Parts: sequence; structure tokens; C-alpha cells
Amino acid sequence: MRQDSSVFEFEIHARDGRARTASFVTPHGTVQTPMFMPVGTQGSVKGVSPQELRDVGSQMILGNTYHLMLRPGPELVAAHGGLPGFTAYPGPFLTDSGGFQVMSLGHMRKITEEGVTFKSHLDGSKVLLTPERSVAVQEALGADVIMAFDECPPFPAEPEYIRRSLERTVRWLERCEAARTREDQALFAIVQGGIHPELRELSLQKTLPFATPGFAIGGLAVGESKEEMFPAVAFTAERLPEHKPRYLMGVGHPEDLVAGMALGVDMFDCVYPTRTGRFGYALTDHGRLNMNSSAPRQQLGPIDSDCDCYACRHYSRAYLAHLVRAEEMLAPRMLSLHNLRYLHRLVERARSAIEAGRFTEWATAWAEQYFAKGIPDWFRLALDTGRHSGHRELMP
Repeated sequence: MRQDSSVFEFEIHARDGRARTASFVTPHGTVQTPMFMPVGTQGSVKGVSPQELRDVGSQMILGNTYHLMLRPGPELVAAHGGLPGFTAYPGPFLTDSGGFQVMSLGHMRKITEEGVTFKSHLDGSKVLLTPERSVAVQEALGADVIMAFDECPPFPAEPEYIRRSLERTVRWLERCEAARTREDQALFAIVQGGIHPELRELSLQKTLPFATPGFAIGGLAVGESKEEMFPAVAFTAERLPEHKPRYLMGVGHPEDLVAGMALGVDMFDCVYPTRTGRFGYALTDHGRLNMNSSAPRQQLGPIDSDCDCYACRHYSRAYLAHLVRAEEMLAPRMLSLHNLRYLHRLVERARSAIEAGRFTEWATAWAEQYFAKGIPDWFRLALDTGRHSGHRELMP
């Protein structure tokens, strides 16, 4: 089935070097990019209600195909009208394909050309996930953006293994395209290739002809260093179509968002803000604040005086540190809310800087506060690379 691109309009509003702002129209609403997507693995962003997600500025939520397939099952979600009805979050959703679990559950799966056989982590039963099944589940889940079923190789991996893997991913992409029955969902293809430019180039050459409404940069943030990851991001993003959204999968540390935006990435997702909150950390422009440490226990001000989240408007650092030490449920909820708002504010500030034509200056000033030991070389290189405008596409 040929995808109806008219349902998913992507309009670029401003550019500053490779960084850009845009609006992305989906059936459940228009989102502004660059943007960060909170992760709701089981159909819920841990500890955060749908209204709270709206209040902190969330625009699109990510759901997990593998986990929702096992529990509660796609049929039940479909009976609610898809994830928006099932979760009471009325905005756009993106669902992954199960490809990340191919890597993360490597000890519980077997890969063949047909698909991947998992040993369920719930009851030990065998579950076969194929490209066709992945698409069928995602169609039942009703997300606005769905991902092609891919194999995400681990790090490290031999180049020959990565080559075979990306070629299989392309064959699976073709099967995903053939299996689609809904025109109101945008299927994104995923570019693989690890940290190897020649393999990234091969994946691009094989993937871009599918002309999907958007493209994802996969196979990164799986254990490699940032010095290895960001050259691969720069190489791939530069070669993706200028007029379509670019999604860097599984990336959500503040410094990674700023570097990725500099290189022209539009969409990010990660469990980092909520997981970090559950561990007792708050994100700030000066790095992570450990609420278990002694300093916050006597501090009467908020986590961040510039933040407008509920936690910063109502609670002191001392109170939140008390909740963390007392293991009260309110602590991880409030820290998760703050961390999500911090990342949303970060991309909002970046969008304003791009529109003002001063992204590099803003990002440098932010980094001077954020990196206590000095701005690392990999970050400076990302900013310097991103300053050079223009793009290079492999396909028209």
C-alpha cells in the first residue's frame, strides 16, 4: 500500500545551520519539532497521568508494541478505539515495532528470516513476531506513527553481522509496507549500520527508495560512546530527506538532545527522565541534582527557579529530598514531572533559538553551565558540524 502523505504534513518553519523547527500534522493533532517523546511502555508514562503529561508540554507519547502485544493484547486496545481511548491520552502516539526487544531480550529470542521468536518474559510461552504481525499489532494499537519491524544489533557487533542485519531489516521493511492496511498511520523506515559510515551508507541506499513519510536513525545509544555515536548521527541525518521528519531512537539525555538538534534531528524518545526521577535525580541546566545527597536537604528554594512545573511551583528542594529519603510515592512522581518538563522546556528553548537564528550561541551557553568539567570535544564537534547549513540527499 502506498502511504497517503497528505495526512502527515511536515512543514519546516525555520533553519539555523542544520537545526530546524517544523510542524508535523498527524490525525490526532499537530506537533512542533524538535520534540521529546515520553515513553509509555505499557500504555502509561510511569507515575504520570495524561493530564499531567499535557500540563508539562508533552506532544506525542511512545508505546511499546512488544509489551502491549503480550499484555493486555492488541484486541483489547482496539476495542477502546486504540491507544488514545485506552489510555485517555487524546494526543498523537508513536509505537515502536518490537525491534528494540530483538536486542534487549537477546537471551530470550531467536532470529530467522521469517521473524523473531521470543520466550515471553511473562509466562515463558513462545511468541513469533514477524513484520506482518508487528504491523497488525500497531494498526490495532492505533498509533499515528508506526515503526517498521527491524533488527537492532547490539554493541559491539562485527561489521559483517551488522551488514547482514541491515539487509534483513530492509527485506522486513518491504514486508511491512506490503502488510499495511491503514492510510491514517505513518510508517517510518529505520536506518541501521551501527557506528560504521560505510554500513550507514549501505542502509541509506537500500532504505530511502521506500520514500516513507519519515525516517528513524536506529542502532545507536546501545552501549557505544558519545564520541562514536554522534558522528554516526551526523552522517545519517545529513543524508536523510530534508522535507521529512528525522527520529533518533532511544535518545533522551539533555546533552544528547542539544547535540542531536544541532545535527538536524526532529524527534527523540527515552525513558531517561522518568527513570532518573525514580532514582532520586532532578535534571537542571547545571547537570543532575542528586536529591539523596546532603545539600538539597536544607535548601528552601525549588529545584529550578525558572521551571514552571508543579513540583517547582509548590515544593522546596528540602521537602522533595525529605520525600526521597522517606521513600514516599510522591517523590518519584514529582521528580518525573519535573524531569519531563525540563526536557520539554529544553526543546522549547532550542526552538526559540533556532527561530531567532542563534542556536549555536544558545547551545554553547547552555553547555557551559551544564558540563561542570568543561564542554567535551564530541559536543563541540556536533555543534560545529551543525553550524554548516545545507543537506545532501541520496534520493530526490
